[in-house]
Amino acid sequence: MTGVESPEYVPGHGLLKGRTAVVTAAAGAGIGGATARRFLEEGARVLISDAHARRLKEYEAELAGEFEGVSALACDVTDEAQVQALFDAAVRQHGRLDIVVNNAGLGGTSALVDMSDEQWSKVLDVTLNGTFRCTRAALRAFREGGQGGGPEGRHEGRRGGVIVNNASVVGWRAQAGQAHYAAAKAGVMALTRCAAIEAAGFGVRVNAVSPSLAMHPHLVKVTSPELLEELTEREAFGRYAEPWEVANVIVFLASDYSSYMTGEAVSVSSQHA
Repeated sequence: MTGVESPEYVPGHGLLKGRTAVVTAAAGAGIGGATARRFLEEGARVLISDAHARRLKEYEAELAGEFEGVSALACDVTDEAQVQALFDAAVRQHGRLDIVVNNAGLGGTSALVDMSDEQWSKVLDVTLNGTFRCTRAALRAFREGGQGGGPEGRHEGRRGGVIVNNASVVGWRAQAGQAHYAAAKAGVMALTRCAAIEAAGFGVRVNAVSPSLAMHPHLVKVTSPELLEELTEREAFGRYAEPWEVANVIVFLASDYSSYMTGEAVSVSSQHA
């Protein structure tokens, strides 16, 4: 299959002007980094976070050279104290919290028959438990008043806020060697739905994106050409998604354009089988 070329980059339209956002796992070239950049282009103030402190500071410096309103704080989402410190910092720095993007996740490939307890637990602790910890911290901040914008926060004194979780189509579709990752991402989608029902009472929306194949140059370098060809052949466009294409959907879910959506897992995919 001949791949369709990636579309032109879409400019910002001020969709998140005046909002404050936290984005986890945002230290560079992947979906988190692309989301932070897109949010800044849309007018948001963004606190980026990642477990890799050096890469985080480098990306903060890169973004700060182009945008105002960006800051960074290292956070390991498997550590509850660090998670709480991240959300406290967002409210302290900006006086409010409007959007949270839970992007942190950990993959790996292992046949289930040979998988160790450590491999299973590590992937679930970052990908599912980390999303739980950050979602819980965000909901507490929203409920207690560290929130703001959007029409969902202007009715009957309710607070408002938006959470967008990064799931995966693997949470729906079977893939050999991915039992731990698939279980974690299916859990993220279930967590999203349950959190959305609970949070609706105080005006908070919770949704997820479920990408199929999103790649960036560093990831391409460590992926064998044979595997990359096999994966892209499954995509209708014959190519992988650019991280910013997934980030565009996250912007939509974070914006008022999706004001009636909650508890949804939106597939960002061109897979045809």
